[in-house]
Amino acid sequence: MQTLVADHPLIAHKLTALRDIGTETPVFRRLTDELVTLLAYEATRDIRVEHVTVQTPLAPADGVTLARPRPLVIPVLRAGIGMLDGMARLLPKADVGFVGLARDEQTLLPSTYATRLPADLTGRDAFVLDPMLATGGTLASVFSMLAERGAASLTAICLLAAPEGIAKVHAAFGDDYPIPVKVVTAGLDERLNERGYIMPGLGDAGDRLFGEI
Repeated sequence: MQTLVADHPLIAHKLTALRDIGTETPVFRRLTDELVTLLAYEATRDIRVEHVTVQTPLAPADGVTLARPRPLVIPVLRAGIGMLDGMARLLPKADVGFVGLARDEQTLLPSTYATRLPADLTGRDAFVLDPMLATGGTLASVFSMLAERGAASLTAICLLAAPEGIAKVHAAFGDDYPIPVKVVTAGLDERLNERGYIMPGLGDAGDRLFGEI
């Protein structure tokens, strides 16, 4: 498994604004959208392509186009929905699936309450959108669902990650895993607290994107 902490001044700038408790929901939503687009450039660096020849106004030119079958983008409900537009801006022709998981606040274990995924993902690159890679249980569960359906590669885009979450996913999808597995994040924070929240983090991403319920 490859872990990439994106190192770019614009990414660091936007992440800092996301962390700020004074950043209100509309601004938080816009910054998330912008940040995901920046992260998606790195996340799609190894996306599969096919070589093609096109006709310019002057002469034929060699180039590439995205390979078929189309990539699949999977936002994890509910917070991942706030990342979808930023990803779709780069991959407008990608299909979109959905997975809903809820974390038990006592055990910190995830349980699935909604799944909308193709039964067969053979040959398809899969991109999971989940703002916070905390304990790693949610991402490991989603990766497993996608791998069981035959995905050609697994990539997660996260705003923030904790070392404990990275370790959890790496334990399940290590360097010898038969397909490429990657986590792309804007920041790797210090640790989890006793409630399983990333420290210093940015709070509950879902609440900050959509308001507290």
